[in-house]
Amino acid sequence: MAPGKKVLFIMAVLNSIRSSTEKYLSMIRVSHTLFALPFAGIAFVQALPGSAFWKDGPLDGFYPLLGKIVLAMAALRSAAMGFNRIADRYLDAQNPRTGMREIPAGKISLRAACIFFGAFSLIFTAAAFWINALCGFLSPLALGLALGYSYSKRFTFLCHYWLGAVIGIAPTATWLAVRQTVEILPVLWTLAMLFYISGFDILYSCQDVEFDRKQNLHSIPSRFGITAALWTARFGHLTAVALIAAAGMVSVSGIWFFAAAAAAAGLFLIEHILVRPHTLQNIPVAFFHINASISSVLFAGILLDRIFH
Repeated sequence: MAPGKKVLFIMAVLNSIRSSTEKYLSMIRVSHTLFALPFAGIAFVQALPGSAFWKDGPLDGFYPLLGKIVLAMAALRSAAMGFNRIADRYLDAQNPRTGMREIPAGKISLRAACIFFGAFSLIFTAAAFWINALCGFLSPLALGLALGYSYSKRFTFLCHYWLGAVIGIAPTATWLAVRQTVEILPVLWTLAMLFYISGFDILYSCQDVEFDRKQNLHSIPSRFGITAALWTARFGHLTAVALIAAAGMVSVSGIWFFAAAAAAAGLFLIEHILVRPHTLQNIPVAFFHINASISSVLFAGILLDRIFH
């Protein structure tokens, strides 16, 4: 093959790989990992002994464990999102808001999506056993909980809290990875995250009220109406703020943490000012620019507090 043709061939292969990667990353909404990873980071930082920050440098000796945790979380989320897109492919095709998702739009075949789901399920299980035996033996429970969410909307309006539990398990799972025990602090973070995620999922579902009712799908907005859903989300986020404050008190945190908690409470408030019954078009703005910042703000506060407190 002539040098020029080799260059063109390599470029074509690289472009194909890039295009395929972008499709899969879009399918699993990789940017949405911003919700869970900072909370896992919070639990990781708080579970570490104090000497880990000062003995031979920050997190000395803990980087391999952190890498295993991130790998397990990314694999579980990828498997769960892949399965969700497979399970909802017919519904997505009928919903104008989701009709251009990768499977109904034909960008990714059903067979390829199933292979993707199976591969990342295996990667998650292997990563969990790599962390420790306890995490490994609990991995089928975590995977089952995550996959079950995809069907929850078909039979219960409490599906939002199911999603909150799936994502909210991250702090407790991380604590198990580091300490192999369950304590009150990570449970508080898990509960805070449950109400944080479920509250926003309720807001997000307000966009599909009419479609959900036509398809006999269950959600708080479709069951009780937009106004009741907004108040339920507000109560959930208020509960999340209270649980965050409780976690700060249990961990005897300092000014950095409580400043971050106050900032997070302010972000929740802005989110609910933006999203009203007559301004549902602001939901994407609240999602991508405000809601996604809350967990990162809290993680920054925890990290600064652990370093300087």
